[in-house]
Amino acid sequence: MIPGTVTLGQLLGDPRIQPIAADAIKGWDLSGDALWHKTLAQLREEHFGGDLTAGFERLFSAAETGAWYYPVYPEDQGAADEGKAGVNVVWFPADAPEAGERPFILLVPGGGFVNVWNLTEGWPVAAQFNRLGYHVFILTYRVTGRPRLEMEMEDFAAALRFIRTHEAQFGVCADRYIPCGFSAGGYLVCLWNVPEKGWKARGLTKPQAVFPVYPLTSWKLCMQDEGFDPEDDEALFGCSIREAAESACEIPDHAADFPPCALFLAAGDTLVPPEHSRRLARALEAHGIPCRLEIGPEGGHGFADGTGMCMAGWTERAVCWYEGLRAGPEKHR
Repeated sequence: MIPGTVTLGQLLGDPRIQPIAADAIKGWDLSGDALWHKTLAQLREEHFGGDLTAGFERLFSAAETGAWYYPVYPEDQGAADEGKAGVNVVWFPADAPEAGERPFILLVPGGGFVNVWNLTEGWPVAAQFNRLGYHVFILTYRVTGRPRLEMEMEDFAAALRFIRTHEAQFGVCADRYIPCGFSAGGYLVCLWNVPEKGWKARGLTKPQAVFPVYPLTSWKLCMQDEGFDPEDDEALFGCSIREAAESACEIPDHAADFPPCALFLAAGDTLVPPEHSRRLARALEAHGIPCRLEIGPEGGHGFADGTGMCMAGWTERAVCWYEGLRAGPEKHR
């Protein structure tokens, strides 16, 4: 058990996890931040949601196997493109013998499209899904360059193709997977189900289900916020937000090909208001797609694995809901 007195810097400085340490929060040099000197106990009380201790313990145990960190692009592509060289998956296999018969979880942490929060929305959440008997891959994707959404969909596809190439090694079926994403990552796992942008456009298989957690879904909704510039963010879309909102980037308007979807968020979320999830849920229901919408009565954005708040146990409720669908009519498979 990692003691609460250990600092973030001590943990990230451990040579066992050197390949992923700089991506604890990709795009943020934590070594130069005051957080580097905070203890786990301080981080939990003052800054971050999620069970950081459980996340680090699972990360260290995975790293000790020597088979846990995988760049997803071939070496020649990484050498030609520094951004692609940093795209990777971290592999957390479950101990349960039946895990190989289940879909694997592809975790996509958030970070406002400028960071990737593996520290909170990756490692701790993956540890929970492992305890529930699910193999997990955690995706670190590109957050620089333009248009970023196209690059991030490319990274999503590259990760799944890498897993397909190595499915015997991992003991998974590459065609059976559940993406789970948070905030901006929640948007990405939703966009993956839009025909023009995701799995269909890239010749890959449809997910078994999708678990968006406090996701952004609607740029039309964003444009209602006072002070929001609808002409901004060409770097993200390759066009203005106003144009993006009238395109396939507007998730609720392009939800017909979604798999079953379970949404999790908290009522007090002011960063990504609950209406984003409600709007998607209404669209899915209109298309007859199974949908579970859980809005916790309190709390805000960034609850990660839900430890210590009303959203505790959401991972278990997500897989129980999915398994209930699998036990139902064939059309939900």
